[in-house]
Amino acid sequence: MRLEKTSPCKVNLILNILGRRPDGFHALETVMQPVNICDRLVFERTGTGLQLTCSHPELPVDGHNLVHRAATAFLTAAGITDGVRIHLEKHLPLAGGIGGGSANAAVTFLALNELFGQPLPFEKLHALAATLGSDIPFFLYERPALATGRGEIVQTLAPFAALRGRAFFLAHPGFGISTPWSYQNLARFPVALNGTPGRAQKLVASLQNGDLPGAITEFYNSLEAPAFDKFPVLALYQEFLRENGALAALMSGSGSTTFALAANLAAAENLMEKFKSQFGANGWTAAVPV
Repeated sequence: MRLEKTSPCKVNLILNILGRRPDGFHALETVMQPVNICDRLVFERTGTGLQLTCSHPELPVDGHNLVHRAATAFLTAAGITDGVRIHLEKHLPLAGGIGGGSANAAVTFLALNELFGQPLPFEKLHALAATLGSDIPFFLYERPALATGRGEIVQTLAPFAALRGRAFFLAHPGFGISTPWSYQNLARFPVALNGTPGRAQKLVASLQNGDLPGAITEFYNSLEAPAFDKFPVLALYQEFLRENGALAALMSGSGSTTFALAANLAAAENLMEKFKSQFGANGWTAAVPV
């Protein structure tokens, strides 16, 4: 049996850090929006062992890859000794803050559960996902969500009325930002480290009520503080996008991807062309409906 699955990405409409927890993680509240730009994974049952291949030469294909770790965790939890072959066709940029690797892991959990006849309940998949990464549980749901805790507590939401008909433009500059580095350096920015609770819920209310101007005032990312300090070009990206018609511009996750909200797909594509003319075409860019 062979399964092919697409693996989307996300943007954080808000990422509000609420301080460091006693366990070493950071408390946060975030609103995540799925984005239909995808990697592709192929899953096949084989005789024995776990085999992972990948189209991207820089990605490891052992236990350092989240797909491999997710597959190992699933097979162990389900008590499966049969072999699996997985191929990851990578289209999303690495270390971009858009959850590409997390989505790959989530899709691996869902696909293997399907491939082997649903041996694990969804709640178990969620628990396994949370052990591997804070963003992974979100991608099990394929819906917008409010996430709290360290990101693993996921409340799914209906599509946002305020984003109906809108589009995203995304730009990755060609370099990534390490998530651990971002959180470690957040300590140098106490205001960003200790955000005001409740902003994410306020954003959700505006998005659900169709109040886009009100929602945009709540777009925020605590991790821009360390990112802009080290990579000021990311701040220039946002300034340029706003000056050229973007309704809003923000860094997603720990970066380095910047995204702009545009009135519609044509406007997003126009932004993309202007961006390439200004900053060159060496990085990764995409325009997609919300």
